[in-house]
Amino acid sequence: MSNDYQIFQPYKLRGLTLNNRIVLSPMAMYIADEGYINDFHMTHYGKFAMGGVGLVMVEQTAVCRRGRITNGCLGLWQDDQIEGFKKLADHVHVFGAKIGIQINHGGRKASAQRAWQGNAVLTEEDIASGDIPWQPEGPSSLPFAEGWPMPEEMSVERLQTLRQEFVATALRAVKAGFDLIELHLAHGYLLQSFLSPLANKRSDQYGGSLENRMRLPLEIARDVRAALPHDMPLIARISATDWVEGGWTMEDSLVLAEKLKEAGVDLVDCSSGGNLIRGATNSNLARGPLYQVPFAEEIRQKVNVPTMAVGMIRTAEEAESVLRDGRADLVAIGRQMLFDPFWLLHEIQRLGLDPDFRKWPAPYGWWLEKWAKALTKAA
Repeated sequence: MSNDYQIFQPYKLRGLTLNNRIVLSPMAMYIADEGYINDFHMTHYGKFAMGGVGLVMVEQTAVCRRGRITNGCLGLWQDDQIEGFKKLADHVHVFGAKIGIQINHGGRKASAQRAWQGNAVLTEEDIASGDIPWQPEGPSSLPFAEGWPMPEEMSVERLQTLRQEFVATALRAVKAGFDLIELHLAHGYLLQSFLSPLANKRSDQYGGSLENRMRLPLEIARDVRAALPHDMPLIARISATDWVEGGWTMEDSLVLAEKLKEAGVDLVDCSSGGNLIRGATNSNLARGPLYQVPFAEEIRQKVNVPTMAVGMIRTAEEAESVLRDGRADLVAIGRQMLFDPFWLLHEIQRLGLDPDFRKWPAPYGWWLEKWAKALTKAA
């Protein structure tokens, strides 16, 4: 079944083998309390695993309390948070999927509203309802946008502590049973803000030249790679471009991808945007099907590193074209998967590759096979 479709074939990265090439893209839900996993997350991620994706990516998870984007962000900055993440990892594994986690620091975009409450600066009403504001930290004392809080410029000493926080969070994820770690180097959060000249105005070894602006993300990549088990993949999500003159460019991303590869990063997850006041990524830009795939394609071809493509990929045919044309190695589905958590199984069904519903969980498939026969008979 489905042997002619690359999206349904296994994929190996270091010691990890995925059942197929479809990944649930990491999407923040902003519904945790002090970083802890709750029932929402168990149901949310469990249904995608049940829906057949090869890899479930858990949303951006803070490496320190101050690194949360909102009061509702997940976090893995202390040991007593491990238990909830372990339950989640075990839950996803029951359905045959693998699970990864994206670790992050919100940087100058921290202390914000939850996205579905406005995705902007905390208001008096938010604070009155229980949200607690704090001062963000970033590469420079430069707010994300007008009216946003002034971040504290991080000292060199603070950056060394941050490196330790990333490593400690990654090791907690290992203890929790995760299969893969992703570093969040995208969307205007801390590590990407060090990369971009729009946010990084430092004059020390962490600012100025491209080499200096890449220094912290590459240090963290090397630190985390050295701490992880050899057979555990480490990947990185980048913003391939800031989409603005004077910002981070695709040419910069090619250099960064080469350096990440040298640091032991196994795959580059290619997104874009986030350093302007346009939501989490680039939500106000004109977009269309496969609009970010060229980033994954160029990095894959020029740097010779595996890539993951994202961005308005909505059908199995679109995803398959990305793989068949050699534009990426994995395909991440985001909002389309929110709309239909059983997207992969529905696409297999639509293509006529599973008429007996054998790819579905057995308790579902048993009912659905009889349902389909009854519908056919009735017609």
